[in-house]
Amino acid sequence: MARIAGVNVPSGKPVGVALTYIFGIGRTKASQICTTVGVDWGRRVNDLGEDEIQRIRELIDNDYKVEGDLRRETAMNIKRLMDLGCYRGLRHRKGLPVRGQRTHTNARTRKGPAKPIAGKKK
Repeated sequence: MARIAGVNVPSGKPVGVALTYIFGIGRTKASQICTTVGVDWGRRVNDLGEDEIQRIRELIDNDYKVEGDLRRETAMNIKRLMDLGCYRGLRHRKGLPVRGQRTHTNARTRKGPAKPIAGKKK
């Protein structure tokens, strides 16, 4: 297994797919990285040479914000909204959907498991 940006990427998968195991890199960025470094998107990670892995590692470290830095920035953005007390911040604080979804019947992912209410049955 190759270790890139603090993540063990699976060695049996194509490079483009394996790079998506890094938080902050999706299919598009993985494709851009492969093109920039000059590695074929479909080559397996275990077929790469140490120099190619090193070039990928350096490119990600220099040009992309991934893993811990990205998670920290996201958390700080949410914390900033909550400290401001704006609508989005309040929704984050209450654990409700932030982007305008209905909550009367849905939103179980955000609200958690349904809490039964005594005498609710009709």
